Amino acid sequence: MVLFLLLLVSLATVSHVSGQVTPFTTSTEVDIKTCPFKFFGKEYQKLYVDTSGNKVSVCFKGKRDTSDNDCLLLGQVWCNLCAVAPLQNVEVQVGGKKVTTWEIKEKGKNIPKDASACRHSGVLRDPQGSSGILRDPQWFSGTLRSPQGSSGTLRDPQGSSGTLRDPQGPSGILRGAVVLPEKKGCGSDGSSVTCSASAVSKTTPCGSGKKCEGEGLCVALPPPKAAVCTVTGSTVIDVDGKAASIPDRCAYTLMSETGVKLQAVFQDRRRTDVSFLDHVILHLDGPDVKIHLEQGGRVTLKDKELTLSSTPATHHDVELTKDQTGVTAKLLKSKYGTSVFFDGYTAQIYTKVPSGTTMPGLCGKSSRTLSEVKVSDLSSDSCDKVTKETDGNKFECTEMTKRCDLLKTAPFDSCHSSIKPDPYIKACSDTLCKYPAVDGLKCQFLQAYVKACSLLDKKVEKWRTSTSCSSDKAFCQDTFCSAHEFCAEDTSGGTSCLCRSSFASKYRKAKTFGEPTVCDKNSASVSLARCLMEEKNIDYSVLHLNDKTCKGQRDEKTHMVTFDFKSDTCGTVLTAEDKQLKFKNSIVAQDSSGSKITRHDEVKIDLSCFYTKTKEETMSFKIKDSSVTQTIVSGAWEYTLTMNAFTDASRTQAVSSSTEILLDQTVWVELKTAGLDDKLVAVVTDSCWATNDKSPTAKLKYDLIKNGCPDSADKTAKVESNGKGTSTYFSFNMFQFSGESGDVYLHCKLNLCVKKDNTCTKSCDGSKRRRRSARNRYVDENPAFITMAWSN
Repeated sequence: MVLFLLLLVSLATVSHVSGQVTPFTTSTEVDIKTCPFKFFGKEYQKLYVDTSGNKVSVCFKGKRDTSDNDCLLLGQVWCNLCAVAPLQNVEVQVGGKKVTTWEIKEKGKNIPKDASACRHSGVLRDPQGSSGILRDPQWFSGTLRSPQGSSGTLRDPQGSSGTLRDPQGPSGILRGAVVLPEKKGCGSDGSSVTCSASAVSKTTPCGSGKKCEGEGLCVALPPPKAAVCTVTGSTVIDVDGKAASIPDRCAYTLMSETGVKLQAVFQDRRRTDVSFLDHVILHLDGPDVKIHLEQGGRVTLKDKELTLSSTPATHHDVELTKDQTGVTAKLLKSKYGTSVFFDGYTAQIYTKVPSGTTMPGLCGKSSRTLSEVKVSDLSSDSCDKVTKETDGNKFECTEMTKRCDLLKTAPFDSCHSSIKPDPYIKACSDTLCKYPAVDGLKCQFLQAYVKACSLLDKKVEKWRTSTSCSSDKAFCQDTFCSAHEFCAEDTSGGTSCLCRSSFASKYRKAKTFGEPTVCDKNSASVSLARCLMEEKNIDYSVLHLNDKTCKGQRDEKTHMVTFDFKSDTCGTVLTAEDKQLKFKNSIVAQDSSGSKITRHDEVKIDLSCFYTKTKEETMSFKIKDSSVTQTIVSGAWEYTLTMNAFTDASRTQAVSSSTEILLDQTVWVELKTAGLDDKLVAVVTDSCWATNDKSPTAKLKYDLIKNGCPDSADKTAKVESNGKGTSTYFSFNMFQFSGESGDVYLHCKLNLCVKKDNTCTKSCDGSKRRRRSARNRYVDENPAFITMAWSN
């Protein structure tokens, strides 16, 4: 069995005395007198080793071709990538005659990484039933059994040797060393591996941009593919163009590479059941080095805001720049050339992905299980608990889907060959079918697609004109909100910080602006959320306590407005109730404009210590007579005139006596006649005004329409179809008289005009609001009057 080693490779003898190793040549005679070898009952003092002819033979009586020889013969042998020798036949000859044949069964497919890669193991099996074992990754050991019953063992940790023992008694020892032919292959780490003739493996990395193939050859890799990962709204579109939605308000890893992780934090806005990307974090190696890219273009490092411009500024090997479109962070040490763009609502990661590489994080594969990429230390315990809200709005899903589908058409099609629009269309329609089309969302997804194209050097020309997306300035740029707020468009077309639904829901339910009063001995304070007040169109700067000099202080970070007072300051009133001394105050609004009317809630929040009571007075009105009709006699004409109020521009939602109209809510009023020939005459609304008294000539008066046109002092009044037919209508925003309570009366004066050459139609030109006079064409110089009243 010991000679079985020699059929794997060439042999080298080991001096029994000196232990020195001598390599064999093609044909070698080895003197083993000091340790004679017994083979099948015969003792031999010489070995004849021959490796010529692509065969290995070990004979005892002479060279391979000697007649009547005792030999072990092996066919082709090689080091199969330094693993196990392939199937081969071993022939044993005794007296020049074949005794039996064994097969070496290949065992193990893994390519080792170290010197033991050049060792061998295998199973020896006799086709006729005899079997044996040869297994040792470093030396060799095994058992040989022949059909005649002879057996032997091979075992020696000192450099392949063993003892062959015949059951009849003869035995001997053979010493030798294993020598392998050089062979090249690839290691599991992609390096080139060479196994030398002395059984030593050498690993050589292929280097950057190369990989190992076939017989250990290092070949050039295909060039990395430039790709963009886009995160917009609740959707992550990975580098392969696959999209997945984030269903909650947690933080997740978008991508990572050596030295940096990019993490995204999602939050709610107007609804708790729809999440949006809020900000991204570059988590760098080092003691808590995190660069936060936030809404409004704000960038912070260790809670300190960085001052940025278009001139690059480097912090911790991150190059930061800022312009009107957003902030760009370039990772200077990235081996993929990674950069991150963030405009406050959309994050886009540009990288060059190596061929066959899958990036870690959602940008590498957006369909990953979220638990695998969740960032626990940035996520609250309840961030994944989402409660479906009752839809208070009917979202225009069909109409918004048509808008999202614009990405399929020109001019966006110029980028289709580089970036497929489908995932962006899906992100757009999925969001706008469950969330109102506000906060810039109509343009956000289109902008995200165009920016992704530009990062791949593809331009989409003139897309803003066709989509009514006018500006490339980042939405809410330089508007900074607190953690419980988000930036959005306000009613004036500007931007404001509005309350997140998850923060505001409990206050809205309780109809308060903030937490209850906090009392401490003879002092008290109350904090109100600015965003809650802005929802009611209340300017916190006009609020004060009983003493007008005691105003609220706004925290620059949280945007909470705090009022502090003591029992003897700010107009506090002391009372003795139930044997307790109590002090009270109120937060009220100061109207410094001097206007007769106000369209804002007149705020009054009572504060008191020893008990908690927060009261908000919100004005609403009910129109007493929702439909006023009267008979008018004007010369030869007799007709009925009706005044109706509506809550919608199409005048289909009529106001009833139970309908509540809120301050600053738009109301449409229709003046309609019956009994007139619309081919001959038209109705002209000459003027409309409000008083706090039934009399149209009351001293307190507020004009809405004058000389047939909206009064220039009221920007909400609009007049439609005046003088065109036998009916006309106008609109205005509901108001009350400042400092007054009770009824408000709306009076209108109308005339009948004989139609001729369209002289009855009113023309209101810009701020001058000029009219073309039709006075000389009136049927009667005595106008018709009609009055409608409302009360709170």
